[in-house]
Amino acid sequence: MKRRVAIEEWLTHDERARVRSAIREAERHTSGEIRVHLDIPILDEVLEHAAFVFRDLGMDRTRERNGVLIYVSVPGRQVAVIGDAGIHAKLGDDYWQEVLGAILAHFREDRFCDGLCAGVAMLGEKLRQHFPRRGDDRNELSDDVSFGR
Repeated sequence: MKRRVAIEEWLTHDERARVRSAIREAERHTSGEIRVHLDIPILDEVLEHAAFVFRDLGMDRTRERNGVLIYVSVPGRQVAVIGDAGIHAKLGDDYWQEVLGAILAHFREDRFCDGLCAGVAMLGEKLRQHFPRRGDDRNELSDDVSFGR
């Protein structure tokens, strides 16, 4: 019988550190903020639930409204990528689907950390283009992977 994996165990300690490093690297040249959130099974539609988590994490309160969330409901491998109003106005729905596709390509091969890091890197490039880092920029949100309960 297969043991159920707790969401905190879905990525190893080293993999969580890789994701955190990818976020820090992506944010190095932008005022944008990227978060990765791993969650328990959900009953809602994944994008709807990701929007709830986005607000719950305070991602809608960044100075330039340029936060982006990669949300994963671990047991069902349901994934959503959602951006705040500032970045969404510049990129639109098609770009979120492109990032989602890149993440899911890795997930299909059980390379979860690689998928998250690839998605973070893609987001960092676009954030850098549209929201370059300013002299007074500060890290507004945690770079650590967060977990639902």
